[in-house]
Amino acid sequence: MEQRGSGSLLAQPLRPPSPGRAAACLGLFVLGGVVAVAGALVQAGWFPGGLLLALAGAAGLFLGGARALGSRAGAVAPVAGWMITVVLLTTSRPEGDFLFGAGGGSYLFLLGGMAVAVICATLGAGRPPGAHPARLGK
Repeated sequence: MEQRGSGSLLAQPLRPPSPGRAAACLGLFVLGGVVAVAGALVQAGWFPGGLLLALAGAAGLFLGGARALGSRAGAVAPVAGWMITVVLLTTSRPEGDFLFGAGGGSYLFLLGGMAVAVICATLGAGRPPGAHPARLGK
């Protein structure tokens, strides 16, 4: 006999997200882009402090999104917006303009932001469905 709702999550059929959850992910995606632009401007303005402030803002958004939605999707949505925006900001325009300089701070912002994104997506995982708040050993 087949029981619905039991077993591994990988064996469950995929369902589309609710409209509210999809809207929240879209909002986090856009907010990730805004944080990327703000971080790109701040990290170059005040080098050591601005870089730390930009990375802390990105970490707060990534981890806050994961906690707000209660899943890794809450961290992945702003990370995707952040990454796409940063990559678009690193490309030069036909006029020769670009936002990032070739200094070490820009590379630290890019690599540090990617490291923060991976850490927050890993730590931001919510409790597995059906798990009890008590420890397993008790």
